[in-house]
Amino acid sequence: MSRTALLVLADGRFPAGGHAHSGGMEAAVASGRVHDTASLEAFCRGRLYTAGLVAAGLTAAAADGYDALALDEAADTRTPGAALRRIARRLGRQLMRAARATWPSADLDHLARHRPQGAHQPVVLGVTARAAGLTPLDAARAAAYDSVGGPATAAVRLLSLDPLDATAVLARLAGELDTVADAADAAARRVTAEGVGVLPAASAPLLDITSEQHAAWTVRLFAS
Repeated sequence: MSRTALLVLADGRFPAGGHAHSGGMEAAVASGRVHDTASLEAFCRGRLYTAGLVAAGLTAAAADGYDALALDEAADTRTPGAALRRIARRLGRQLMRAARATWPSADLDHLARHRPQGAHQPVVLGVTARAAGLTPLDAARAAAYDSVGGPATAAVRLLSLDPLDATAVLARLAGELDTVADAADAAARRVTAEGVGVLPAASAPLLDITSEQHAAWTVRLFAS
C-alpha cells in the first residue's frame, strides 16, 4: 500500500469534477445559514456526521471488496432526494473516468459496464481506493474529508472568506474526521456477515430539500 495514493485521491486537483459542486454550500449561503467562519464550521460539522458518515461507510465497504452493485443500491436508498441522486451519479461517472485512467482495474471496469450512467460517487471512490491499494479505513478518510473539503472551498468563493480561515476550519475538524472514518470502517467490516443494513444511514433532510431548490435555480455558480 502506498499512502501517497491517498494524497492523490484526496487532492482537490484530482480531475474528478468535485470543483464544480459545493455540497449544498451555495444554497446555505443564499439562505443566510452560512455567513461567516463560525457558521461554516457548524455546516461542515453537520454535513460530516450525516452525509459524510454515510458516504464514508459506503466507501469503506467498497474498498473492502463488497459487491459494488449492491452498495450502489444501498446508496440509492440512503439518498431520498432525486437531485442528490443525480449529482452523486454524475460525480461517480466523472470519478470513474479519472480512476480508470489512473489505476486501471477489473473492478472499475465491471462497475462502469454495469452502471454506464454512473454509480454513486462514494461507491466509485471505494472501488478506486481498492484499485489504488488503499485500506478501507483510508478510503473512509478520503470520503469524510471530501464531505467537508468541498463545501469549505466553495464558501471561500461564495463569501470571499479568507482561505486561511476556511483551512483552519478543516484543521479543527480533523479529530472528528478521524472519528467518523473509524466508525464507517467498523461498520463496513460487518457488512459481509450482516449485510448493507449495518452501514450508516444518517439523514440530513435540509440538504435534501435545499438540493431540490438549488437544482431549479436558473443562475448558479455551482452545479450543486
